[in-house]
Amino acid sequence: MKPDTALLKNNKPFYIPDFTDELHYETELIIRINRLGKNIAKRYAHRYYAEVGLGVDFTARDIQRKLKENGHPWEICKAFDHSAVIGDFLSLDEIEDVQNISFHLDINGKTVQKGNSKDMIFPVDELIAYTSRYFTLKIGDILFTGTPVGVGKVQVGDRLEGYIFDRKMFDFKIK
Repeated sequence: MKPDTALLKNNKPFYIPDFTDELHYETELIIRINRLGKNIAKRYAHRYYAEVGLGVDFTARDIQRKLKENGHPWEICKAFDHSAVIGDFLSLDEIEDVQNISFHLDINGKTVQKGNSKDMIFPVDELIAYTSRYFTLKIGDILFTGTPVGVGKVQVGDRLEGYIFDRKMFDFKIK
């Protein structure tokens, strides 16, 4: 869960907060909800989105470790201001199969994460069905779908560029 203050859009720079010494990126496909829904059956989930994008879910890993050790919730290490970078979206009309979307993240020109939606533990429609059991999904809500291997630390001066297929979805700097 991330509040609206967690969103960072339009390729604005990300400023590393002073409360963490170990900020990690997690590149993820994101789904923008386009209909109000609750308890959505998996077979109807495809009706609740028309766009897929790419984002970064930042995690204060040092804070997360401390919270886990003490059995505390993780919200403060995942939901802080600007921790959810939102890139551009592609219409489903531009995508042949939502369960076969390749994406990658480059940092300073080097690919550090590569993924494909076919390798996700839970398919998009299943994520929507599951999530809607607990939360009413509203128009404009965004679901982060999970990250492939390759998460790591960012540093001041890094440039992050994310791609779906060969299309650049975001390009921003760490400050």
